[in-house]
Amino acid sequence: MNEPWDCIVIGGGAAGLSAALVLGRARRTTLVIDAGRQSNLPAHAIGGLLGQDGTSPAALYAAGHEQLEALPSVELRGGEVARAERVERVGDAGAGFGGAADAGGGGGAAASRAGFALTLAPGSPELARRLLIATGMDYVPLDLPGVAPLWGDSVFHCPFCHGWEVQGRPWAVLDGTPHGFDRALLARNWSDDVVLLSNGPATLADDEHATLRQAGIALDERPVAELRADGGRLRAVAFADGGELTRDALLIGLTMEPRVALAEQLGLRLDGRGAIAVDGFQRSSLDGVFAAGDAGGSMQVAAALGSGGGAGGFLAMSLVAEDFGRAWPPLAR
Repeated sequence: MNEPWDCIVIGGGAAGLSAALVLGRARRTTLVIDAGRQSNLPAHAIGGLLGQDGTSPAALYAAGHEQLEALPSVELRGGEVARAERVERVGDAGAGFGGAADAGGGGGAAASRAGFALTLAPGSPELARRLLIATGMDYVPLDLPGVAPLWGDSVFHCPFCHGWEVQGRPWAVLDGTPHGFDRALLARNWSDDVVLLSNGPATLADDEHATLRQAGIALDERPVAELRADGGRLRAVAFADGGELTRDALLIGLTMEPRVALAEQLGLRLDGRGAIAVDGFQRSSLDGVFAAGDAGGSMQVAAALGSGGGAGGFLAMSLVAEDFGRAWPPLAR
């Protein structure tokens, strides 16, 4: 087994790559394990990301890979982590990148330290002083014919990401949950022609019906059968009764499930949304494990980049504190 990495980043999306960039620039040995299952890859473009508005997710990740490949202490590796476990000893303090003294991280007195052992698929076992879980989330789409080929373009779940490209056109909001009412009102930012599709009898209060009328939003309670496209874009929503509604954009409410199998394996605490619970330093409930991006509750690419970069910085600070036997976070002065 090789020398322990300062950090193994599990996940090669926006959060994981951002964390690796910060760690690599801090000259910390970092291994990024990327399963290549980023949930936004089907999207044509990323909307609302400063400096990258309209860039495709694939292009963003390719640029990130290029930057990381220029950092000698970072390695990108395809695959998955089959198992992760806490171990009592991964090496001696000061044995980081080239020895902590060589890396500019200090050369504290040698001492036993705990860490993590990972089983990779494929690949040999690896040891790490710290783990950063940035495994993202899975979108659980509505089981509706016609959704898949239109997903991430004229059919989407985030209006902030995709609404600008279809502004001013006829929209529908397909959401039979109590959130559908709020999503329909939100859609009015981008369109004056919005129809709420409850996909069955709506459960709205009298005041909510009144608010929809005030906003000029129609309510259609017919069960939806399929989506119909023309030239790769949404043309109409078809109903079970044979009717259809011509629309250019469809905002869908769906379930989003953070990928937390490793978190559960490690016994990490989850929050109310099912993501890994983290504190203000992106630390999980288990010492040495950090989380960022969707897996840590930071939705959207911009938030994932920020949480990943923050986690990388905090993680690097914790390594220095460990190297020199200091408390971290430092006590308030």
